Amino acid sequence: MEPMVARCDADHIGRGPRDHAAWVMLFSVKFSEALVLLAAGTVGGIFSTVVSIASLVTYPALLALGVPPLSANMTNTVSLVLTGAGSVAGSRPELAGQGRRVLRLGVVTALGGAAGAAILLVTPANAFTMVVPVLIGGASLVLLAQTRIKKLAPSAAPGTRRRVASGAALFAVAMYVGYFGAAAGVMLLVVLSAMIGEPLVRVNAIKNAVSGMANAMAAAAFALFGDVRWQFVVPLAAGFLVGGWIGPKIARRVPAAPFRVFVSLCGLGLAVRLGISAYR
Repeated sequence: MEPMVARCDADHIGRGPRDHAAWVMLFSVKFSEALVLLAAGTVGGIFSTVVSIASLVTYPALLALGVPPLSANMTNTVSLVLTGAGSVAGSRPELAGQGRRVLRLGVVTALGGAAGAAILLVTPANAFTMVVPVLIGGASLVLLAQTRIKKLAPSAAPGTRRRVASGAALFAVAMYVGYFGAAAGVMLLVVLSAMIGEPLVRVNAIKNAVSGMANAMAAAAFALFGDVRWQFVVPLAAGFLVGGWIGPKIARRVPAAPFRVFVSLCGLGLAVRLGISAYR
């Protein structure tokens, strides 16, 4: 009877010893680590809504605390769920009357986010370590060229072929959100600008909402099947919630161009540093 009792106790906590360990570790984070992650999450949440690149801050913060690259990415994705909630709450004026559109586009991005998470889960961890410097470097270049990239988006127009192409592009970008996602917001803005004939501030609010849906699906997959460091999720997610709520207010008032250049250059430096570590 004792083994059965022990198993039942574990079932009350989670699905087994690994979940029990994760539950215990939830309360093992140091105060200094919690402060670092809270600050990183707040800045990352602001970056996410203003210049669409939260991971540039929070991913290296997790690496600095000793989290392996793949686990850092999964932990970051799970924590980012509250950024979407915070940005939606902060963008209620821009999202007024957009509920049906957000839901329709969100179904596509949610499926894409799940597909990207599945790719990450089934590929080797060292493959992610090798590719992430390229992803960060590419994301930084995309961010640097954000204004020119936006000009490539054609004006919204009807047509079955255009809708299919736009839906496929939206799904592809959402897959990237589920896999890593740095600067995916820029790509989402390009795709959504081609689909939606609305002012940029409203398109950006819709982007935050549907990106959050893609991220939520990926986070659910990582929570169930990945290696999430749960002790770091709470302070990081709390920071993301605050930053996601503050970000839209900053986006309405502060010119983003100089900030975008600064963030892009920092990202390129980070890509070089991670590349040296990965390829040496």
